[in-house]
Amino acid sequence: MHAVQYDSYGGGTSGLKHAEVPIPSPKKGEVLLKLEAAALNPADWKIQKGMFRPLLPRKIPHTPATDVAGEVVEVGQGVQKFKPRDKVVAFLIHANGGGLAEYATARENLTVARPPEVSAVEGAGLPVAGITAHQSLTQAAGVKLDGSGQQKNILITAASRGVGQYAVQLAKLGNTHVTATCGVCNIELVKSLGADKVLDYKSPEGAAPTSPSGRKYVMWSTALPASPGQLLSLI
Repeated sequence: MHAVQYDSYGGGTSGLKHAEVPIPSPKKGEVLLKLEAAALNPADWKIQKGMFRPLLPRKIPHTPATDVAGEVVEVGQGVQKFKPRDKVVAFLIHANGGGLAEYATARENLTVARPPEVSAVEGAGLPVAGITAHQSLTQAAGVKLDGSGQQKNILITAASRGVGQYAVQLAKLGNTHVTATCGVCNIELVKSLGADKVLDYKSPEGAAPTSPSGRKYVMWSTALPASPGQLLSLI
């Protein structure tokens, strides 16, 4: 199958190479996916740069990307939730990667069904960005997404990016007033996601936003790293 890999640290995009590699076989508790979309995250270029060595990646050459969407084509021993032709979203774990290829294996417990109304591209953008936003809101900021908690004023920076877009929408499920910052060209987009107030981050007000209450904001959008296991709570 076709894959995109790198065989040394550094190099950025010029260090990526097209390669022909065997189609992997699913092990116990895994599914084999024919990939339809993959998303890249900051961790992917940091791993390539060597910022996490010797822990990551597990071996070289490495096929990057962990956030994927695709179709199940084969299931390993013990898999019960999925069958061939199921459409899914999966997280592949950073140690192994594998998302920039035609096929990849994923753990059953890090794979979820993809609803028909969610495209492969939309689904692939969910795992790391969505989990990070969810974890930041519920664990760091203490927002109750059922709206039952005390009202909070929340500032979400870089609100037009992956984590920011999820953070705005999830925050509005809770009892929150959301102030968001982004580039001027994305203000209408962020407003459409539900933010109560959207500021150009280059403007004087956007550079030093104030809370409606005059008190310190509860949350910044990059608060915590994500836990892969929380993928199941998001879909």
